[in-house]
Amino acid sequence: MAGNGSSKVTKIKKYRKPLNINIGMVIFAVIFIYVCICIGMYFRDNHIRPYEVREGSLSAENLYTGIVLREETLVNADSAGYVNYYAREGERVAVGNLVYTVDETGRLSDYINSEELGENTLSDSDLNQLKGDIVNFSHGFSPENFATTYDFKYEVKGTVLRLANASLMESIGDLKSGELSSIINLSYTPFTGIVMYWTDNYEALTPDMITADLFKTSSYEKTQLISNALISGGDVVYKICNNENWSIVIPVSDQKAEELEEAEFVKVRFMKNQDESWASVKILYNGDGNTYAQLSFTNSMVNFVNDRFLEIELLLNDETGLKIPNSSIVEREFFLIPQNYITRSGDTDSFGVLREAILEDGTRSTEYVEVSIYNLVEEEYYVDAGVIQSGDHLFLPDSTETYTVSKRATLIGVYNMNKGYADFRQIEILYQNDQYAIVRSNTDYGLNVYDLIVQDASSVVADQFIYK
Repeated sequence: MAGNGSSKVTKIKKYRKPLNINIGMVIFAVIFIYVCICIGMYFRDNHIRPYEVREGSLSAENLYTGIVLREETLVNADSAGYVNYYAREGERVAVGNLVYTVDETGRLSDYINSEELGENTLSDSDLNQLKGDIVNFSHGFSPENFATTYDFKYEVKGTVLRLANASLMESIGDLKSGELSSIINLSYTPFTGIVMYWTDNYEALTPDMITADLFKTSSYEKTQLISNALISGGDVVYKICNNENWSIVIPVSDQKAEELEEAEFVKVRFMKNQDESWASVKILYNGDGNTYAQLSFTNSMVNFVNDRFLEIELLLNDETGLKIPNSSIVEREFFLIPQNYITRSGDTDSFGVLREAILEDGTRSTEYVEVSIYNLVEEEYYVDAGVIQSGDHLFLPDSTETYTVSKRATLIGVYNMNKGYADFRQIEILYQNDQYAIVRSNTDYGLNVYDLIVQDASSVVADQFIYK
C-alpha cells in the first residue's frame, strides 16, 4: 500500500582502482634512488682537484715609499731684486760658473725681451734634450701624484729660459761694461756640484732623524724657486749637491729588517723610470719606536734631484720556475739505500733490490724486489717505505756483503696524477709566499711544465688511484 511504503537510501561508494605497478615504474624508482645516492656521495666525498703546472714567478709586496737624503747646501742671495737663473736644474756646474743674476730694478727682463738680443732658436741638441725631459715625465707620471706636474712645469720653464737666454749669456761681457752693469749682480758658484731650484726644509735631515711623521706627504711642503721672482737679501736662491753618494730611507717591519740586514746588499727598482741599481743596507732603530732601512747608492743621484719622496721596489726574490700552490706540497718519509745495492732490470728498465727471504721450510733465499726511486743524494737512493721494511737485509750484487734497512729521510714534494694515481715527485723550492711556491724546473725525479698535480695534497694518500 501506498501508506505503508518506505524509501530506502542507497549509499554509493567510489570504486578504487587497484595499484597497477608495472616494470616502468620499478625502473624509474630504482634510477631515482640511485641518483639520490650518487648526489649524496658526491657531496660527502673529498673531491680531488687537479692543478696544471705552469712556469711563472712570484711578485712579493716589496713596494715602499722612501725619503731621499743628499748632501744639500743652501746658497743665499747677497742682494735683493729680481732673480734670473742661467744654469739648468740638475746640471753639474764647475767652480766659477754663472748660476743666476739679481736685477735690482727689473730692467734686465725688458732687456731680455727686447729685440736687441735678436731671435733665439733651439739647436737640435737643445730640442732633443727638451723632448727627452717630456718623454721621461710622461712615462713616470701617475695621477695619484699629480703634484709632480707642477715640478715638471717649473723644470721645463727653467730649461726653456736657459736656452732662450743663450744670446744673453754670450753678451755677459757687454752687460758688465754697459748701462746695466750697475744694477745687475752676477752670482757664480763657489764650488762644483748639481744645481737644484727648490727647498722643503728637509735639507739638513740625517738618517737618525727620520720619524714616521716625515712620511706624511699631506703635511709636506715644497717651495719652487723660479726666475723673475722678487727676492730679498739673505733668501735662499738655490741649493747645490756636490756628492754622488745618496740614500733612501724606508719604513720596514722587524722581519723585513732582519731579511735585509742578512742580505747586506739589495737590488732596487725605481718606479719613476724603471731603472735598477744595487744599494747597501743599514737598519735604523730611531727614537720613535719604528724600524727603518737606509739604502745607500753611489750613482744615479742626478736622475732624482727634483724628488724628496721616491717609490721603489725591493727585488729580493727574482726567481722564476714552476709555479705551484702551497696546498699541493707534502712531506713524505723514505728509506735511504746505498746506490750500489740498487740494480736495474734489463727487461723493464726498472729498479730493484736483492732482499733476503725465508722460505716455508725455514731456509734462507734471495728474492728480487722492484722499488721506486724518488731521489739520489750523495750516492744514496730514496726508496719507497711501503715496499721494503725496516730490518730487511739487502744483498750487494755479486758479493756477500749485506745492508740492513734502517736509515730514513724525508723529501718535500707533490703528488703527480699524470698516470692516474698519486705519484710522489720531489721538488726544490726556490721561493715561497703565503699562497704559491716557485720550484726548480728540469730536475731529476721532479716536475715538468704542464704536469697535472693534486691541488690539495691532504685529499689523497700516496699511490691512491685517481679518476682524472
